[in-house]
Amino acid sequence: MPPRSAFAGFRFPPEVIVVASAGRYGLSYRDVEEPLLERGVEVDHVTVYRWVQRFTPLLADAARFCRHSPGDRWFVDETYVKVNGVWRYVYRAVDQYGQVIDVLVSARRDAGAARRFFRRVLSTLKVTPGEVVTDAAPVYPAVLDQLVPSAWHHVERYANNPIEADHSQLKHRLKPMRGLRTDKTAQVIIAGHAFMQNLRRGHYDLAIDAPPALRVAAALTELAQAI
Repeated sequence: MPPRSAFAGFRFPPEVIVVASAGRYGLSYRDVEEPLLERGVEVDHVTVYRWVQRFTPLLADAARFCRHSPGDRWFVDETYVKVNGVWRYVYRAVDQYGQVIDVLVSARRDAGAARRFFRRVLSTLKVTPGEVVTDAAPVYPAVLDQLVPSAWHHVERYANNPIEADHSQLKHRLKPMRGLRTDKTAQVIIAGHAFMQNLRRGHYDLAIDAPPALRVAAALTELAQAI
């Protein structure tokens, strides 16, 4: 008996759900209603939000076996977002090829949060960087000495520009969303943004035979069939 599809029991077909939840990063959920309605699909923005929370992690998880291994030079930094009116820190890392390695939403910006972030990355990806570039935050040397002792820790003015520039794309994505409500939903949305960034940047072996303009849509179709 074939495994039950994650889309079983939903009124809308998988292609509609995937386009609404993963294919429209850069729009608010209310903005997604319009293009769907133009195609005869009437769906409420609250439903789109629920689809994002349910299906984006499933799509990203299905894609993990096709993901390229990160490079050996990691740029790590924190940015900040408001969650239910309270500032939260977002730990993020990208490699030298522009792949977003991982993200973590944290209530604190301290050694404990940095340690959780690196442990999460190292246990999930099973890779170790040769170089880690950070800002001059005092927590990083001890954390890296403990968890990645073989890596060269590079701290130099302007060296972390790649990750700082990448933060701006995340902020641009979050701006039209009119706020995040909980740490959990913020983690899903920010991780989903990283997944879509990596997909668009070609960091997955998915839809490799599709024309470049159609590659993301074809990749999402492949992943929808897998879940």
